[in-house]
Amino acid sequence: MNFIEELRWKGMIHDMMPGTEELLSKGMVSGYIGFDPTADSLHIGNLVQIILLMNFQKAGHKPIALVGGATGMVGDPSGKSEERNLLDEATLNHNVACVKKQLEKFLDFDCGANSAELVNNYDWFKNMSFLEFIRDTGKHISVNYMMAKDSVKKRLETGLSFTEFTYQLVQGYDFFHLYKNKNCRIQMGGSDQWGNIVTGTELIRRKEGGEAFALTSPLITKSDGSKFGKTEKGNVWLDAKKTSPYQFFQFWMNSSDEDAKRFIRIFTFLPKEEITALESEHEKTPEARILQNALAKDITVRVHSESDYNNSVEASQILFGSDAAEKLKTLNEKLLLEIMDGVPQMNISRAELEAGVNVVELLSDKTSILPSRGEARKMVTAGGVSLNKLKLTDVAQNITSSNLLQGKYLLVQKGKKNYYLVIVE
Repeated sequence: MNFIEELRWKGMIHDMMPGTEELLSKGMVSGYIGFDPTADSLHIGNLVQIILLMNFQKAGHKPIALVGGATGMVGDPSGKSEERNLLDEATLNHNVACVKKQLEKFLDFDCGANSAELVNNYDWFKNMSFLEFIRDTGKHISVNYMMAKDSVKKRLETGLSFTEFTYQLVQGYDFFHLYKNKNCRIQMGGSDQWGNIVTGTELIRRKEGGEAFALTSPLITKSDGSKFGKTEKGNVWLDAKKTSPYQFFQFWMNSSDEDAKRFIRIFTFLPKEEITALESEHEKTPEARILQNALAKDITVRVHSESDYNNSVEASQILFGSDAAEKLKTLNEKLLLEIMDGVPQMNISRAELEAGVNVVELLSDKTSILPSRGEARKMVTAGGVSLNKLKLTDVAQNITSSNLLQGKYLLVQKGKKNYYLVIVE
């Protein structure tokens, strides 16, 4: 596989230094991408860079994943409108360990000469003094050069601390260190990292007389203008505890047709011919969401597991399929709560339910799902309310413990999209 050709058809090249393609065509090259541990999990925005390293390794090159234990203490101003809060050392160490564990899931660390490596820049910065750094590194890069970077210029009006101003020097030194100690010739990253990366190539040239290269990928955006990787609940994380596999699966399933065409190239390793065939099929029957299904399957299995993917498909069928009511009865509690994560929840006592609660009273007085008994009667009569995916039609119906899911839950649906989970305690 030719790395650059592969990235071109996937639409994953934004900027590339002259000579990069020639370098990569001559044989195995070591290259790195840095990941700052600002949280205890990476999110799907980071996944673009992970996929970039995976493509790099598949092309026969040696990937180095750098976890920024040191740079995480400083904070990168690139793409930020204001200064980030600095993390304490204990939190940072925890985040570094979590991020390392995630990266190990995606790269092959035991495949011979091009086995992946994990490094932490804290290892080479921890014993370096401030005076040593400004003497041996700072003198090689002028303030004029640093001020010309977009990451600096965009922040001058709102304010930029000396800490963040020096970030590009610290990242530049990372590249220098890896060049000198691990023969690392190329640094990659998102397009917002271009200024930081070329500072590294300049430092290598000035300190060592060496030649190093840079390649960046476009920052992913959604076709509707909204931020990629964000939902109403915030970031879509790779950690199942922060974003459940079902929510992760649904994020990709909810991609627009236009986004799915781009995402399936960037986030999967499906061959070009297969993707082209999927696109043709999708155009014939767009309602079948063939691209979204293929995308969601590939990426959910890779990030989570085959069983998580299967559970997510099953959960989707329960919510949206024709035999949803029957399938809902067999759904385990963990998956039910995953699906309903974020929907309004309310509690009623088990004693009340044992005696039987009229459906109108349940929807109004007991839960406030509907504002009044009159509104509840009206909605039930019109067929606008379902209980456990079965439409309610009789305003005289009593709800008892026999209606409970897992002996504890009632799933109320108002209209097409409004769900409520009633917990019986």
